[in-house]
Amino acid sequence: MKKTVLTFGLISGVILSLMMLSTIPFVDQIGFDKGAIIGYTTMVLSFLLVFFGIRSYRENIGQGVITFGRAFSVGILITIISCLLYVVTWEIVYFKLMPGFADKYVGHVIDKVKASGASQQEIDARVQEMKKFKEMYDKPLVNAAISFIEPFPIGLVITLLSSLILKKEKKESEGVEHQVMVGSQWSVVSSQWSVVSGNRRLTTDY
Repeated sequence: MKKTVLTFGLISGVILSLMMLSTIPFVDQIGFDKGAIIGYTTMVLSFLLVFFGIRSYRENIGQGVITFGRAFSVGILITIISCLLYVVTWEIVYFKLMPGFADKYVGHVIDKVKASGASQQEIDARVQEMKKFKEMYDKPLVNAAISFIEPFPIGLVITLLSSLILKKEKKESEGVEHQVMVGSQWSVVSSQWSVVSGNRRLTTDY
């Protein structure tokens, strides 16, 4: 289980991290709104590794059998590893590579409020709100917690769906094996009956 979880979790996390590193430097050209769409689309694609990870565990370790609980455990561990790698990458980007990112984001939000035709009172309230958010977001632990929450719900949903789709309990497997066995036995009986019937015809002819 550890190998499967680590392999697929790291692959998923690397996809998230690489996409972040390749788009964040161009946020001014892309824009925050389009950047968010790209980011969440990437999250969905990266968490498809949860599905393939559960299926790999079922086929290679579970011998074609996996309960919903076991599938969910595998999937949620893959999700957690992926999210942790995402958080580590973002912490490096935010505090080391792009320390002015929050100021740009705050400016973007305030510009949107102004463009919406809000009153000066509403604009001032929003400015104060964003200042408090930045102060909180500049704390590494808070930053990490908020960053973890961003992709985790998507991974959780995909884990639940994948677990429901891929679960295959022993009774189902035994049922298929039983049908195959009964079919084989019936074929043998049919063959033996054909032989007996043939012998009877030969005896009657003589």
